[in-house]
Amino acid sequence: MIAIIDYGVGNLFSLTSSFKYVGADVVVTSSIDEIKKADKIILPGVGAFGDAIKKLKDTGLDKIVIEEAKNGKPLMGICLGMQLLFEKSYEYGVHDGLGLLKGSVVPMENYIDKDLKIPHIGWNALSIKKESPLFKYLKNGDCVYFVHSYFAKNCDESLLATTEYGKELTAAVAYKNIYGCQFHPEKSGEVGLKILKAFCEL
Repeated sequence: MIAIIDYGVGNLFSLTSSFKYVGADVVVTSSIDEIKKADKIILPGVGAFGDAIKKLKDTGLDKIVIEEAKNGKPLMGICLGMQLLFEKSYEYGVHDGLGLLKGSVVPMENYIDKDLKIPHIGWNALSIKKESPLFKYLKNGDCVYFVHSYFAKNCDESLLATTEYGKELTAAVAYKNIYGCQFHPEKSGEVGLKILKAFCEL
């Protein structure tokens, strides 16, 4: 069973539907017991980092995510959920993340070309940097759907794939049992479904 963590932040319906489409047994939950029973965990997220990490901590779910990940359970963060896995974010101030991955989350503003729109919205190609079971059904150059204004930096240890938007941006990460996609697999058509299928098979 895959537990999609419900802490009040995230597009849970389309994510749940996509997992069911690939045949996964999935539950949307805020129950610590259910999360502990699950074989794998998904940490979704949309919106601002500060609000999301506060909600996660207010529910006590931050501790269970860290505990289960450190025990070796496969965990995947999606979009803002991926950003929460890192040590810090510089979105409207400085916020501590879950610290499961080395690196920080920084703004695209003043980093990418000024003529490019922020947020970065749309389909972009993946440049895969290393082999990972998460991408076993993908090929270099496959396109996925992004919606974001911030990106992970200084994360060489976990860097799995980048995408080009004026400059190279982190698109996906993988380190041991911890995975993250800056893009939305559930909105990325066949390519996204292949990623979710691969996660189910970990």
